[in-house]
This record gives sequence, structure tokens and C-alpha cells, in this order.
Amino acid sequence: MTDTLAAATSAPRATVTQERKIVTSIPGPKSQELHARRMAVVPPGVSSALPVYIDRAHGAIVVDVDGNQFIDLGAGIGVTTVGHTEAGVTAAAAGQLDDFLHTLFTITPYEEYVRVAELLAEHTPGDHAKRTVLVNSGAEAVENGVKIARKYTGRRAVAVLDHAYHGRTNLTMAMNYKAAPYATGFGPFAGDVFHAPSSYPYHDGLTGAEAAARTIAYLEKRIGAVDLACLVVEPIQGEGGFMVPADGYLNALQDWCTANGVVFIADEIQSGMARTGAYWASEHFGLVPDLLLSAKGIAGGLPLAGVTGRAEIMDAALPGGLGGTFGGNPVAAAAAIAVFEAIEQHDLLAEGRRIEKKLKTRLTELQDRYDIIGEVRGIGAMVAIELVAPGTADTTKEPNAAAVSALAAHAAANGVIILTAGTYGNVLRFLPSLSASDELLDDALDVLAEGFAAL
Repeated sequence: MTDTLAAATSAPRATVTQERKIVTSIPGPKSQELHARRMAVVPPGVSSALPVYIDRAHGAIVVDVDGNQFIDLGAGIGVTTVGHTEAGVTAAAAGQLDDFLHTLFTITPYEEYVRVAELLAEHTPGDHAKRTVLVNSGAEAVENGVKIARKYTGRRAVAVLDHAYHGRTNLTMAMNYKAAPYATGFGPFAGDVFHAPSSYPYHDGLTGAEAAARTIAYLEKRIGAVDLACLVVEPIQGEGGFMVPADGYLNALQDWCTANGVVFIADEIQSGMARTGAYWASEHFGLVPDLLLSAKGIAGGLPLAGVTGRAEIMDAALPGGLGGTFGGNPVAAAAAIAVFEAIEQHDLLAEGRRIEKKLKTRLTELQDRYDIIGEVRGIGAMVAIELVAPGTADTTKEPNAAAVSALAAHAAANGVIILTAGTYGNVLRFLPSLSASDELLDDALDVLAEGFAAL
């Protein structure tokens, strides 16, 4: 690495202290100026949760152009899991920039792509032979997973679960549960996509066996196993509100898929890559998916995604049937290798479990004080609270989206980035990087507690 690159790589780490600091109103004057420029050239469909414009970031802190420092509990929706500008990741990407940026793996291949595939084979559940295709984004991984399953089975239908989110492409829009804003006015959509009821313990009160029986009944009666190519599930649903299914639910679905020749696909785009205190959320449930989809945190902030699966399924595609111009870009692949190394070097799986303990302890304390917190749920550094109308937590569980909006705004104004989620917009989700210290988490949760007190 050249001296210039080394200086550029180390500068953000040297200048971003791991502390919350507000020096202007939010958004500040420079962010407001940039926002005015943005509105003139970027369509409103590309919206932003918080109109502050980021200048640099490191660890669990992002700094805007006005010098305000925010505790980032969103991590780019689970992308910077190992932390912003993690030293090994930035060094690996910078080093690859010096070597070459692009050749296209399907023309002249390179080792970085192969090494990522090896690491995914090693770290995904199951000891069977595996193959991986690398692509650009989570939605593209979903699309490829579905087409591989269709090619392998010779079947047409795709099943997903209620409250799911899988992307903004034509096929994935059809796979999402919630239409607005992701699909409204964008049709017609891909056909042969079926939405089965899911497990949502806080609302349906069903055991895993009961919820699975309901889902399987839908799959058998509404579609028929003989026509079903795949069932795509998020082991922990992301955009839907971090729903953790009832015990045994996912296992029963996988058993049914295996017995009926249906490809069981785990969408681990948000829940994977050490996010939950394991490499994959599937591990918490004892699942061994036929195909596993990865993206977001896999390359530390660079665009990369993958489909990893059983060799016999992945090998069904004809030569040339998989791939894409930028899929498995060497710079992103080099960063992904460094992400795997960082997870091992810094024992980030243990850090995910530490963060879960901190978040759940503090959030449960808030739940004891405020009856609008209906449920605290999640695994690892993927935790959420569902807010309901006062007095309904144990009865109708009426969604309280207004409180969520007010709390997110309060947090942002005081230097904490918290994401919202949920089919009804009534969930606050916490996706901090695994580098977030207990001190930063406590500070952020103190701000949230102030917001609750002010409601």
C-alpha cells in the first residue's frame, strides 16, 4: 500500500472519537444546504430517514458535514457490522485497488472470488459440498436463489411468508408483504409468488407446531408441493419488525420442504454475518438451509452478495446462466475476506451476544416503566421493541406508529440514529455495529429513555 493510501485509510480512524457530540441544530446548516442541492437532482422516491449528510465515520460513530457525531444504531441497515472503516477491511480494499479493479470473473477469474466462496462454504451451516455465486446486492441474491431453485426442481411457484421483505426488483417486490412504498404503482409484478402465514408469537399466540401447521396447510392447499420450487424465509424477519418465530416453527417448515423436494432458502441478508452472535441466524434454530443468501454485512460496506448452497442444486444452472458484470468485484471480495478475518480476530460473535445482553436489559427496564412497549425481541445485535397504544400491550396490541416516529426524531435530534420498521410502522430496531461499546450503548439508551419520558 502506498503512503498516500495509508494516510487516507488511517485518517478517519484517527479523527473520529467514539463519543456522541452535537454542535449544531439537526440538520445543521451544511446538511441543509446539501439537502437543497439533493432535492433538485435526486427523485423523492430515493428518500432518507434523516437528512444529515455524512462526512466520515469510524467504529460506531458517524460524523456529519457540520461536525455532529452520531451514535449509529443502524449500521446502514446492518451493513457495517464490523464497524465503520474497520482497519483490516479498508486496508484490504485499498490494497486491491492498487492491483486491479475489474476483469469480470466470468471472463478472467481471480483468487479473491474463490476465497470468498471457500469462506462461505466453511462458515454456512452443514458439512455438505457447497457452491457460491457472488452478485451485487441482496435483491439480486434473492432473484438468483429463486431462479436456481426453479432450474433445479423444474417447478414454477415461489412461497414467502407474511411480513417478509426481500427487495425492490420486480420479482422481490412481488415477494414483499407490504406494498407501500416498495411496490405501489410499479406493477405488473412477477407471477407464481404466494404469501403464506408466518409465525408472529406476540400477535398470534401460536406455538411453533401450530404456526407451522397453518403455514404448511396453506402451502399444500393453495399451491401444492408438486408445483412449489422453493420456500424463502428470513429466519428473523428484518423490515417486518425483527420477528423471532416460535420454537420449532422453522424446523417444521424445513422438514416439510425436504420431504417434498422443495428448496428451503434462508434469506440471511440482514440477519447474517455475525449479526446475531452466530455467523447466521439459522444456527440459532438448528437449520441447514438448501440455499443461503448473504449480503449487507458481508463486505463491510462495499456492494457484494452471494447465494451459497448445496452443490447439486447450484450445479443445475448451465454455464453462463449465472453471473453478472460486477458480481464478485475484486475490491468488494477482498473486503469480504477481511470481514471474515475481523470476525475471528476480534471475536465478534461474542460481541454480538454482549450487545444483546446490554440492549435487552436496558429495553426491558424501559418496558417495565412504559406500557406502550409491547414486546422486546431479537437475537444478538438485532433487537427491536414493538410499540402499542397505551393499555393494549396484553389485549388488542394496537400499533403505535406515532410514538415510534416521535422517538426516532428525538433520538436523531440528540445524536442517536435509530431505525424504524414493522409492517405497521410501530417497531424501533437496533442494529449497532459489533464494535459499539457498552458506554456508547448506554449513552444512546439514555437518550431513548429521555424520549420516552417526554412522550
